[in-house]
Amino acid sequence: MLIRFNVKNFLSFSAREDGKSEEFSMLAGKMRSKEAHILATDKIKLLKFSAIYGANAAGKSNLVKAMSFMQQAVVRRLSERFADKYCKNDAANKDKPSYFEMEIMLGEHYYAYGFEVILSRLQFVSEWLFLLDVDQDELIFERNITAGTYELGECFKKNAKLHEKLDIYAGDIRDDGSTLFLRVMNQNKKNFYQENGDAQVLRQIYSWIKAGLDITYPDQPVSDYSYLTASNDVGELCRVISAFGTGITDFKILDVPIERVVSKLPLPLREKIESTIEEGCRQVKREDEIASIDMVMRSNKDFFIIKIGEDEISCQTIKFCHENEGMLFSLAEESDGTVRLLDLLEILLAGEGRTYVLDELDRCLHPSLTYTFVETFLKLAEKKNIQLIVTTHESRLLDFNLLRRDEVWFVNKRADGASNLYSLEEYNERFDKKIDRAYLEGRYGGVPIFNAVFPFKEE
Repeated sequence: MLIRFNVKNFLSFSAREDGKSEEFSMLAGKMRSKEAHILATDKIKLLKFSAIYGANAAGKSNLVKAMSFMQQAVVRRLSERFADKYCKNDAANKDKPSYFEMEIMLGEHYYAYGFEVILSRLQFVSEWLFLLDVDQDELIFERNITAGTYELGECFKKNAKLHEKLDIYAGDIRDDGSTLFLRVMNQNKKNFYQENGDAQVLRQIYSWIKAGLDITYPDQPVSDYSYLTASNDVGELCRVISAFGTGITDFKILDVPIERVVSKLPLPLREKIESTIEEGCRQVKREDEIASIDMVMRSNKDFFIIKIGEDEISCQTIKFCHENEGMLFSLAEESDGTVRLLDLLEILLAGEGRTYVLDELDRCLHPSLTYTFVETFLKLAEKKNIQLIVTTHESRLLDFNLLRRDEVWFVNKRADGASNLYSLEEYNERFDKKIDRAYLEGRYGGVPIFNAVFPFKEE
């Protein structure tokens, strides 16, 4: 789960006045209300929900993009499309490092992983991973790529053979600014971790960043609908879907000829899908422990599951039944709001340990539905460790009957064009205050300031 995220010199995030990075935190504040919203350990209290507000172009989406960039830099290689993503409010930022760090909780342990990169050159300059402790932080590894040096922590030095292997891997990329050590240690290293359990922390951190952190933008589907295909209680699932006012009472998983699905795709995409299916077939035949491979094709209006077995390839889709209707409806026939809700249900039905970051929660949703969704999430989150971080304009969520002060954040644009982050907790408002009204009146910043759109001359 996410504890903190820090960013500097990326898109609209420059640096604070003290030169430090902008910080977003999921650490609970001092108030004692709504304790059920908190995951409490003997060391920290962690929030399970946060809503981020701000005017259009203030930087809300840029915060999400910063998290996404860090994830992509770890899981994939640096891409040319990020070369101009440094903060342009100061020309000098082009040659300055951009800073990214995440503090995360895995089990009973807390870690800080981060790196610095000069985006205009697509060159990493430093990388680090620490185990965070109440008394003293413990180094796991650290690289100064510019100087061509690295250091492995004491946790690895206790095992001479493990230290020797890691020393070789780290030495190979000592001054390689194009890749990260964490990424290198998770490329074709399955046998390494089977033989070296003491190094599992490198795998666990990578796995959480890759799969435990789920980031979604408004133009992307949130879900692959695996919660529908894997459900053991279709009746209960339909009840949940229907309770949100969709009118859906049931759904069916139906077979579809794969040729019909693939033939409708643009040629480049069709060739890519066919190549992926062929590789899947070879993998099933090559590896005895793999009986079949499921592949999901998902757009805003279509959904297909391709099952690749040793002897056959099948394709399925989902259609929905509505109240007092004998017909089945495809995803393309559902309203944008229903499709959005079907996406969001995955978050409500997700298991432990996931952190969802969702840009523009309220897109296509009625204000009352947005409120009900957050209310439902908070109730479900009382019984499991899961986080949801959203950007939104929906002022109805600014309600102390629903949220704590520390669950509300603002992004505001400074006079120099850079974005800064701050929490509602800094204002220490009373719990009987109408904070939605105060926000819209500009009490906390993060709201648009308009000039006359069509100035009229006085008679």
